[in-house]
Amino acid sequence: MNDTYLKLTAFFGERQRADSRFLAEAMLDLYARRQVAESVMLRGIASFGPRHVIRSDQSLTLSEDPPIAVAAVDTAETIGGLIDDVIAMTKHGLITLERARLYSGELPDGDDGVKLTIYVGRRRRVNGAAAFYAVCDLLHRHRFAGATVFLGVDGTADGRRRRARFFSGNTDVPIMIVAIGTAEQARRALPELEGLMDQPLVTVERVQILKRDGQLLARPPALPAVDAHGRELRQKLTIHTDASTHHDGVPVHRELVRRLWESNTAAGATVLRGIWGFHGDHKPHGDKLIQYGRQVPVTTIVVDTPEVIAQCFDLIDDVTGRHGLVTSEMVPALLLLDGDIRQGATDLADYRY
Repeated sequence: MNDTYLKLTAFFGERQRADSRFLAEAMLDLYARRQVAESVMLRGIASFGPRHVIRSDQSLTLSEDPPIAVAAVDTAETIGGLIDDVIAMTKHGLITLERARLYSGELPDGDDGVKLTIYVGRRRRVNGAAAFYAVCDLLHRHRFAGATVFLGVDGTADGRRRRARFFSGNTDVPIMIVAIGTAEQARRALPELEGLMDQPLVTVERVQILKRDGQLLARPPALPAVDAHGRELRQKLTIHTDASTHHDGVPVHRELVRRLWESNTAAGATVLRGIWGFHGDHKPHGDKLIQYGRQVPVTTIVVDTPEVIAQCFDLIDDVTGRHGLVTSEMVPALLLLDGDIRQGATDLADYRY
């Protein structure tokens, strides 16, 4: 596993424009022209940012300008060659850069936590059913801590633009599956995954599991503010829950966003809804034709300085006291854009922990 990749993720409002076009459209056109290996556009269901405007799936205001996350993954050379163009077209938003490894048949020794990101086409089939069902079943069988399937509405696959259309099979419109487990679990599962699918693109990142099914396993690692060269470090908490799980009568993800917003600590948070998945010992599940309430996974993402993340964690720990999978990752570069105001940089910090 020697191929170093970068993952560039941009968070912004869907109605934001780049000149005369919507920003998401302009960004994905750029990725198609540069033949980015994989990119995917995801619509969120709740968020707030540095301007402290809260959007919730409880309010009709969400339909006016829902949050968007656009993730692109490719070699460091390719991503490095387009980052300035992405920054130039983004007036308001958050941009992160994270290191990843392209899985090519082996994993490093050890039993650290890992995050697998698996990219598949929306209509790709395994044994007559959508491929993501088979992937989640495989990961659950190998006792991964969790996996979430995100339905892309646009993106690139193998360097070609793939967008969802009403009168289309949408076979290659990207789906992104994010799975959390140990390196040993990944070593056992990935050869089977390759047997299920023809050369899937899989990236591997280091992650630390903090909570599983509400049980506290560890607190976020105490990272320094900067690395040895003075480059700022950021930290990401990801909270995996279900739309149907509640805290004091309120869906966990909605309560998390409200409390983070009211605390005035984190600069922002984004919630993405999955279509299928599992966490803990629960079987893979998602929406069904007849059911009470939505039974889908939801993921809440908070990225900030290590100091702020440490302050936020007690709040998150309380809300996820009975439910949820919580992970921590180091983010080596973050840039916050708000008109003429810029905070952070895209120089990658280097810190081993």
